[in-house]
Amino acid sequence: MVAQTKSTKHKQMNKKLLIIIVSSLSAVTIFAQATKTTSNVQQVWLGYFNQTRFSDKIGMWVDLHLRTKEDFTDNLSQTIARFGLSYYLTDNTKLTAGYAYVANYPAEGHTNITQPEHRLWQQVQWHTKYGKNRMMQWIRLEEKYRHNILNDSTLASGYGFNYKLRYNLWYEIPFSHDPANKFSFVLNDEVHINFGKQVVYNYFDQNRFFAGFKFNTNKHDNVQLGYMNQFQQLPAGNKFRNNHVIRLFYFQNLDWQKKKA
Repeated sequence: MVAQTKSTKHKQMNKKLLIIIVSSLSAVTIFAQATKTTSNVQQVWLGYFNQTRFSDKIGMWVDLHLRTKEDFTDNLSQTIARFGLSYYLTDNTKLTAGYAYVANYPAEGHTNITQPEHRLWQQVQWHTKYGKNRMMQWIRLEEKYRHNILNDSTLASGYGFNYKLRYNLWYEIPFSHDPANKFSFVLNDEVHINFGKQVVYNYFDQNRFFAGFKFNTNKHDNVQLGYMNQFQQLPAGNKFRNNHVIRLFYFQNLDWQKKKA
């Protein structure tokens, strides 16, 4: 009877996950049908993530990113360095706040200069287990200060400002229930919403859908590789970008708590 109940819960969870993913992809399709101009780009995203727990309540968050511009290996589009301090409400739930520096490399509107961007961010993250399957979710609020641009080769004084709200859902399905199994299938979807006085046409910012594989290199590190589709509405409102991305991320989760005697 207990086994049947667990099986039913797993089936219900998988149905909910499928509904969320289908709904997200449907929303992207609706936006795509309404587009006036859509460009297709191929990129590579490399990322390093570190979450270190120092004590029962305090931890650290670090993530670093490098993204190419087009044709997978042609030039750079963006680099990001993000840092934060975490407070653990429980072992599975934590609050994090921090700062990120973003370099937006030469692109349309600033073809000869790199545009700096500063972000403050706050986040709640929680983990849930469904048998051997695992789910992670977080909600993040960002305050984005992007340096104003005078022309293609000159930065202006001051910063543009807007808020961004992000919801991220990550789901892992191991290939087997063997404790020694190191491989999993991973699904990930993240929605970004803009708001603020300076946001006029693109309240919907982007959707990122990822499907790939996870390999545990040891008990606290893993590598995730796969395909991501990033569908983004640009600030003009009538321009969209459809990015086909090869995504390679390295995750490190360290626990430095003192062991209880």
